Amino acid sequence: MPNRAIDKIKAEMDKEKNPYVQVIGQFLIGHLQVHPNDADKIADEKKTIMMSLKAMETEAQKKKVDNCGILTDAEGYEVVLKYFGIDGNPAVQEPANQEPTQKEQKSQADPFDVKLEDFM
Repeated sequence: MPNRAIDKIKAEMDKEKNPYVQVIGQFLIGHLQVHPNDADKIADEKKTIMMSLKAMETEAQKKKVDNCGILTDAEGYEVVLKYFGIDGNPAVQEPANQEPTQKEQKSQADPFDVKLEDFM
């Protein structure tokens, strides 16, 4: 059953080019790897990632301060699971494709860093 749910998620990720659909899709696939019993709930054809994003937006509106409503990653993922009818707190996953910061890129590219000012 998890395969059907994963196929549904991947199909929506392919169809929707919204980067948040990609993030939530990856989260749901990771969730199914740990909790395969939730596959039926995620495979429900009436439930979509796009609608789970709307649920997150609605929840963020409730916390709005000065025209800005924000959720933490954990809160957002919890709303997504709740939308799909899944109880429990999600384990927040780190993004899979994190770009190294400029400092990390610099240290990886050239460990020898000397400036003319260092010798004056």
